Formats: sequence, C-alpha cells, structure tokens
Amino acid sequence: MSDNPANPKVSRRLAAILAADISGYSALMGADDVRTVRDLKGHQTALLPMIAEHGGRVIDTAGDGILAEFASVINAVECAVAMQKTMAERNAMADPACRMQFRIGINIGDVIHDETRLYGDGVNVAARLEGIAEPGGICLSGEAHGQVHRKLPLTFIDLGEQQLKNISVPVRVYRIDRGHFTTAAPSTQPTLAFLDKPSIAVLAFNNMSGEAEQEYFSDGISEDIITDLSKLSELHVIARNSTFTYKGQAVDVKQVGRELGVRYVLEGSVRKSGNRVRVTGQLIDAISGAHIWAERFDRDLTDIFAVQDELTQQIISALKIRLAPEQKGRLARKNTGDVEAYSLLLRGREQALLMTKSNGLEARRLLARAIEINPGFAAAHAYVALTHVTDYNNGWAEVPEESLETALEMAGHAVAMDEEDPHAHFVLAVALVWNREHQRAFAEIQRCLALAPGSAEGHLAKANIQYYIGNATEAIDTLNAYMRLDPLYPEMALYFLAQAQAALGQYEASVNTLKRRLERNPNSATSYALLASCYGHLGMFPESRAAWAELRKIDPSYSIEWRRRILPFRDSRIFDDRMAGLRKAGLLES
Repeated sequence: MSDNPANPKVSRRLAAILAADISGYSALMGADDVRTVRDLKGHQTALLPMIAEHGGRVIDTAGDGILAEFASVINAVECAVAMQKTMAERNAMADPACRMQFRIGINIGDVIHDETRLYGDGVNVAARLEGIAEPGGICLSGEAHGQVHRKLPLTFIDLGEQQLKNISVPVRVYRIDRGHFTTAAPSTQPTLAFLDKPSIAVLAFNNMSGEAEQEYFSDGISEDIITDLSKLSELHVIARNSTFTYKGQAVDVKQVGRELGVRYVLEGSVRKSGNRVRVTGQLIDAISGAHIWAERFDRDLTDIFAVQDELTQQIISALKIRLAPEQKGRLARKNTGDVEAYSLLLRGREQALLMTKSNGLEARRLLARAIEINPGFAAAHAYVALTHVTDYNNGWAEVPEESLETALEMAGHAVAMDEEDPHAHFVLAVALVWNREHQRAFAEIQRCLALAPGSAEGHLAKANIQYYIGNATEAIDTLNAYMRLDPLYPEMALYFLAQAQAALGQYEASVNTLKRRLERNPNSATSYALLASCYGHLGMFPESRAAWAELRKIDPSYSIEWRRRILPFRDSRIFDDRMAGLRKAGLLES
C-alpha cells in the first residue's frame, strides 16, 4: 500500500466477481437505439435488485454491462442463475427481433479495490469468461467451480483449459447447463408438419444418480438410443442436438412434438448406483399426450447393453415397425461388453464433441484407456480420429500433416474393426475430404448413410463434402434434409449453407444467411470473411470493409494463405471467387 497521500488508498481482498453483458447489443442499437435503451433499462430494473438480494454489490453498469462483487461464490452463481431465469421469462414475452440475452462470467480471485472500483486479474478473468459464454449462458472459472460444484444442484460442463484474451495463463472453464434456467420458446419455434412415416424425438434421459458427474452416463444412453433408431429408414429420428435443447426443463410433450415435427416423444431416466442401474422409459403420443408404452429395467450394470437393446426393440415394436433380419442384427450389435470401457467412451465422446483443443486432449486420454481395456473398440478409435481431424482443420497441431495422417489411420482401423459402425464411416469420410480424397470421402459418407439413413451428422458431413467437391446445389438439398432431422440445428449449419449459396453466385442470399449466423455467434471470424467477399461482389464496398474490420478484431492473425492451403476444394475457382469479392472491395492487392 502506498504512503503517498497523492495516491488513492487501495487494499486487496478475495471476492467472487460476476461480469455480464448483452450479446449483439451493438446490432440492437443499430436497428433501433431508442427502443434498445428503453428495453435495457427495463431489464436492469428487474435484474439489479437481485444482486443485493443475493448478498452482492453492484460495481459498474456502464453501457450494456453489469459488474458485481460477492463475498460468496455460491451467492454469485445463484444470482446468475436467477438472472438468466428472469431474462428467459422476459424474452418469452418480447418481440423476437428485440430479445436481449446476457452472457455471464464468474470468477473468484484476489482483487484490488478503492472506494468505487475493482481492479486486477480476478476482475479481468470474469470479464473474459463472460466474453466466451454463449448468449443466455453462464461460464465459471475452475476456481469458482471448485467452490460450488458439490454444493449447488446444477449440472456443470467441463470446457477444459481455455486461453482467454490478454490472460497469460490458460484458465479451466465450466459452463452451467442451460436447462437450469432456459424455457422452451413456443413463440419462436414454428410448427413443423409430420412426415409420411413414424417420427420420434428422444429427449435427454434424466440423471437420477444424484451426482452431476454421472450426467455423461445418462446422456450417453440417450444418444445411443438415438443412434440405434437412426439406423431405420422407416423411422424419422430427431438429432441429439435438437432434443437435448429441452434438457433439464419441465417440457410440454405436445409442444415438443409441434416444434420438432414428431408424432412420438421418448422420455426416460437413469439411476446408476454402485453395480446396479435402473433405466426407465416412456413413449408418449405428442398429439394426444397419451402414454403408448412404459417400462422399467432394474439390472446389474454389466447388463446395460442388453437393457439398451431391449428398450430399442420395445420402442420399435410399439411403433409397429417391422424389421428385416439384417436390421435386427445391426441394432443388436454392441462393440464392447466391458462397462468400464463403455463409460470411458461416453466421457471421451462428450469431450471430443466439444471440439476445443484442450477437450480433444482430454478425450484422447479417456479413449486411450478404453482402447487399453478393449483394443478392438471401434467407436473409441473413431472418436480419437475425430479429435485429430479437429486439430488439423483448426491449425492446433504442431505438424498438421501428421495429425491428419493419424486421423486417417485410426478411422481406417475403426472401419476395419466394425464395418457396420456408421460413425466410423462418418469420421473416415471427414478425414478423407480434408486429405482431398474427395471420391473416397463421398463413398464413405454414403456408406454411413446406408447404415444409418437418419444420421443427422452424416447428412451434414455429406453436404460439406458435396460443397468441397463442387456440387453446391446438391449440398443445399442435403442441408435441407439435415435441417429436417435437426430442426434446432447449430449455427455452423448456417455457415455451410451460406458458403454453398456464395459458390452458386447467390451473394444476397448468402449475406442474409450469414447475418442469421452472426446473430447466434457474433464472434465467427469465418462468417465475417465470407460476408466481406459477398458484399464485395454486390458492390457494397463500405459494408465489405466493415465486415473485414470485424474479422480483424476477432482474429488479428487470420490468414488467407493458411485458409487457401487447408481448405480442401477440388476446384480452386470456388476459393478464387471468394478472393475476387475481397479484391473488388479493395481489401486485397490485385
């Protein structure tokens, strides 16, 4: 502490910091600044008193942000959840174009404070966590998570170590499952028409074990049921991405049916205790709300594979679907009889699908243990291969070519071990297209879809392969089929659609699609790059330069040459057309 009277008196203390701001606030202001300011003040009137109610103190409310201090990190997290619940309720009543979604970051650390402000890494980390939180979401540092994860009835998803902007040391990050504070949004989801065949949505099974760490097990069983049912061409099965949107919510089955366009909904629960497991399932008619079928299985944990088979078969029977002999055999296939290896697969798969560098490393550690137990575990090999593909196409590998070579080798092993595993063919197809083996990639994704006609990920990968081959029209058709399987599709699908539209010279349509993606993910550098090119082709040069400036803010190291080298176009003219749009706007040298 300084003895100089000219300096303000400061001191240090340990505090929990909550930082929040509104996703896409600048765009809202640009559309209607008067209404946006009015709405913001209304939200602040509802939210700011919650901070005091939870024992906190408001430090700053500059612009659209909120910075608050708490003596207890538990109070801070409870306050954040309450704030997000309130915002979900307020947004449900608001015009969709004017909804505001807060992102919240929470950290616990040493802070310097004076009479009015807080300073130090404790505050900076909270602000950076807020920046990587999804709209409407909450992210915690590892230190904050350590204080609360056994004391609050919340589900935390480990995002691994993240390199936060201007923070020298990587920070372990956790996000809170949004099911705890989101509500279904009937006013925004259109009603989808039923198809001419039975259709089903498998909701995330409830984890009844009393341990958040077991969430991966109940999620994994739900996902495996979706995968098995997707093997039937006679059944329309909604993708995990869409059905898990309702996780943790008290859902209205009829509403789910309307929003996802399905006739039937499967709900269930899993209770794992020691060497015993209880799995329940109930099939509900989404039109009438009537229960079609219900069953409870109390078994030894080693029987979990038989339980999954029985449950799947009973669903098919209840839906009156008649299976050919080869379909029955395919559904009954299980790649391991070892529960420990299966548990490791579920945990590793969960980490691999997060698609970050640190999560990929954790996935490989878990899956390597599964492979040690069962060297012939095809699914484990496939997901290890997927992490190496992710390393390659994101530039995370020290030697990218070696990473891709490893992915090709392991995916090839997975297919050889179990030729009827659709996911093994999916991963091999993805690895092959990045290796510019376009025809082999297309053959593998076709084999994936022959084995699992309802595979959403298979359709999405097929569309991407068609785009890189140069068949943009077919890619759009495949994307439309994918979006029917995954009605609440991730924002990445919009980028795939936009790049296919741009390849066909549909620049205005591509701009509109990219704007939709940026509403959901304002930090997408690739979207701003393509947007700048499309604006250039349309002669909208100021807009093109503004989009390029946003790209540089998000990713100052963005490299066109690296993109040229890594993107696996069979016809380089597609990439050349992107560059032509940038040149028209004066963003590249002629």
